[in-house]
Amino acid sequence: MHNPLDSYREVTINDADEHRLAFDAQDRAAVYRAIKTRRDVRDQFLPNPIDGAVLNRILSAAHAAPSVGFMQPWNFLLINSLEQRQKVQAAFKAAQAEEAQQFKGERKALYQNLKLEGITKAPLNICITCDPNRNGKTGLGRTHNPQMAQYSVVCAVQNLWLAARAEGVGVGWVSIYHEAKMRQILQIPEDIEIIAYLCVGYVDELYEEPELQVKGWRKRLPLEDLIMHERWGKQ
Repeated sequence: MHNPLDSYREVTINDADEHRLAFDAQDRAAVYRAIKTRRDVRDQFLPNPIDGAVLNRILSAAHAAPSVGFMQPWNFLLINSLEQRQKVQAAFKAAQAEEAQQFKGERKALYQNLKLEGITKAPLNICITCDPNRNGKTGLGRTHNPQMAQYSVVCAVQNLWLAARAEGVGVGWVSIYHEAKMRQILQIPEDIEIIAYLCVGYVDELYEEPELQVKGWRKRLPLEDLIMHERWGKQ
């Protein structure tokens, strides 16, 4: 299948100018805009199906992610049927009821009023998995840190999310479920790991700030408080 990203101009490094590979101002601004305005979408999905060419570009962007040892451990399980999405939503609701028990008082009331998924509202769900044995149980870059396979898949998730934002497609990451139940619904083998369950679709609006910040759950931490130098704790 043709990779839509192949149509972009190939960049070659053959110039002494150290800034040659930098994007021009307009392209650079577009990249940062996608990063800054990316949102975890829960309730703004439209029923319109995603255009096939758009979906192919988004998945191609995910597949272009870096991976340890170039192992490319990901698979993309596309869930379109309402029946399957309803089963997943039921699993979510059961797990959400359990999670709610850890909160008390006003915090619990706020939690119960949060919209935390768009499983049936989004026309498409995507389960992104990791095959940690795709190139054997060990390999380049994983001898001492085997979890790099899973981290590689997370890079693919971020690529997908940013490409979707650029295409005007919303994405929401669902993390409240029992893994065993999700495996049963989607018939995922035991040796394949579930990394992300995403709700995907066109949206009618996006929050200007992260939804959980807008609704008073958490505020963004100041960047300067998170930067250290040379060793842990030295700011």
